[in-house]
Amino acid sequence: MAADSKQIAPPSGLSPRQQKWFASVQASLERDTGKTLEEWVAIARTCPETGPRKQAAWFKENYGLLQNRAMHVLSVAFPSEHRWDDDSGAQRDALWSDPASRAILEAVEAAANELPDVVMGQRKQVTSFSREFQFASVKPIKGGKASLGLAVTPDADPRLEVPKNESWSERLKSKLLLENAAAVDASVKALLKASWERS
Repeated sequence: MAADSKQIAPPSGLSPRQQKWFASVQASLERDTGKTLEEWVAIARTCPETGPRKQAAWFKENYGLLQNRAMHVLSVAFPSEHRWDDDSGAQRDALWSDPASRAILEAVEAAANELPDVVMGQRKQVTSFSREFQFASVKPIKGGKASLGLAVTPDADPRLEVPKNESWSERLKSKLLLENAAAVDASVKALLKASWERS
């Protein structure tokens, strides 16, 4: 990597393995593309699209830059719009503003924190839980509910569904609708543990 290439810190709430992956994306950018991060940032600032998905699609279509690298470049070019995480708690408070959904989040957090070496990460659309890899994510659903993504397959429990167009990791193979905080019972804790064991 060129001496003048800009390094950015990885998002908070990543496991050591995820931090290593983030660093590898950054380190390989210039080597594999022939352009420095600064050159990619300059290109990003010419993008006519708005919104992360459209901007990432524009990068792929026009420059062959795939999702992870495109999002990395965009996070440097437009840090306030593309920040993966938020240590201030504002992102968490905005996402979990409904008290009923927030109670579900807190119940899931308590259950996840009973497991060793859990790293929680707050993202724009989800709260994630990892060990080496992400094993669960939870996001609020209208009406004071929440959707829990898990790293177990849907056949692990008859209540589990196949996720469709979710904003969490592709490692999460199933999802469960949580109607209220009391739904985070022994069976959900067992599913969290089974998912954790896969991470």
